[in-house]
Amino acid sequence: MSNILGDAYQWVKAGHVIFVIFWMAGLFMIPRFFVYHQECDPGSAEESRWIDREARLIKIILNPSIIVVWVFGLALALNYGAFGQGWFHLKLAVVLILSGYHGWMVSYAKKLKAGQRTLSGKMLRLVNEVPGLAAAVIVVLAIVKPF
Repeated sequence: MSNILGDAYQWVKAGHVIFVIFWMAGLFMIPRFFVYHQECDPGSAEESRWIDREARLIKIILNPSIIVVWVFGLALALNYGAFGQGWFHLKLAVVLILSGYHGWMVSYAKKLKAGQRTLSGKMLRLVNEVPGLAAAVIVVLAIVKPF
């Protein structure tokens, strides 16, 4: 452990956990928003409201949260010396996948705004499980450190 954070370590750790919660909440919400969006009539006032809700969720919760999660997480990893530990490599890989999922959700919001409904409601409900599975793996790796 290099302790580069000093007395700020606990605050950075708390901030990391808080913003992970915000990020995960947004990742759980956005596919549900898409399901409701796709169920409304194209060009309707309701669709316009869903486009606005999706944009606000991305702008106010998802994008700021992912930035803080990465900055604080990397600071914690450097402080802890995690880059030399096997469990952390897998955790980092899962977080990278989750970050890609985030990007995919943001890109799908743009498609919906443009009137392209390429995924079914069933598929969106299925991909809504990705953040939960990723969170379970990440928590076990971070807490248990199995290898």
